[in-house]
Amino acid sequence: MRTTRFSRLLPFIVGAVLVVVLALLPMLNLSIPGVLPGPTYTPGSLALMSLCMVFAALALSYNLMLGTAGMLSFGHALYFGAGAYGLGIVLEAAQLPLVPGVFAALLGGIVIAVVTGAVAMRVNGIPFAMVTLAFAQAGSVLVRRNQAITGGEEGLGLNTDGVPDWLVGVVNTRNLYWVSLAVVVIVYLIVLWVDRSRLGHLAAAARENDLRVRVLGLHPARAKLLVFVIAGLCASLAGIAYLLLQSGTQPSAVGADLTITVLVMVVLGGVGFRWGAVLGGVLYTILDQRLTVLARADGIQQLPDVLRVPLSEPLFILGVLFILVVMFLPGGIAGTVDSWMRRRRGARDGGVQEGGALDALEQQIDRQAVAP
Repeated sequence: MRTTRFSRLLPFIVGAVLVVVLALLPMLNLSIPGVLPGPTYTPGSLALMSLCMVFAALALSYNLMLGTAGMLSFGHALYFGAGAYGLGIVLEAAQLPLVPGVFAALLGGIVIAVVTGAVAMRVNGIPFAMVTLAFAQAGSVLVRRNQAITGGEEGLGLNTDGVPDWLVGVVNTRNLYWVSLAVVVIVYLIVLWVDRSRLGHLAAAARENDLRVRVLGLHPARAKLLVFVIAGLCASLAGIAYLLLQSGTQPSAVGADLTITVLVMVVLGGVGFRWGAVLGGVLYTILDQRLTVLARADGIQQLPDVLRVPLSEPLFILGVLFILVVMFLPGGIAGTVDSWMRRRRGARDGGVQEGGALDALEQQIDRQAVAP
């Protein structure tokens, strides 16, 4: 009994320790050559780690929709951009302080997610993905064509009049790092709550067999829409952190290219695994940033053209790595680790396997039916 209880608490203990360690990094003098541009207390390293956390939060929000509810969206960046542009526009036009501006931007992200989700979920599968892509493209056009409001192709800068001084400038990168850490922790807790709740069980069961869930007298469409909206809310929160960290935002924050990038992060880490989404977001961001530096290295520039040209393109290297992961680690990093652990556990327990989300939901309904 004690062993089982400890095994259930172990992930929370590890997570809490990891958060404490990450919170202390800005006050430590640690160097990771080839990964961070300098010691962990320097602004460059803190900015890179903060960006990793922002995209880890975005990947978590996308994993909630794809991994939990099984909804493949090509327009998830729309809600990330809604948070970034929403806060920027509110601070510039309404001259609100930061905290009310954050709530206004989150409310705008929720409204956009409700409207677009309600329309997109009238179809399933590839048509659903295409509808979300259409919404994202429409949002991208609106951002690029409204020079007076969104800054057009040049992007929207952060109006610092309503932002506290301790969140402005390179000298306050440490504070922005802690804000980014708080955002990824909040998003993780929201995703964890959804996955552990009846809502998450219902969405996961609908992912496995939508018809069987409806036969049970439940309403999977409502659950999936609510998961869609919560994922959009989390993406908007990540967009707000991105605006503060970068002191502005660009039209690329709304485009479909960003959604594809986040999809790659989730697949790299492992679809359906929260820690896999975080790991995928961190790894992709570090590779994207550091491979750009590697491409300009003298050693690469001196290679023959047949090697120099592809190695000078970070996207080429990332594409090759993604292909290798899909071929040799089809479940992503987290999925491969989980399969290995399940095989070990199955061999130790005589091959006993756990049921799926649909079976768990039916057992929960049965327990409620017999409860006094």
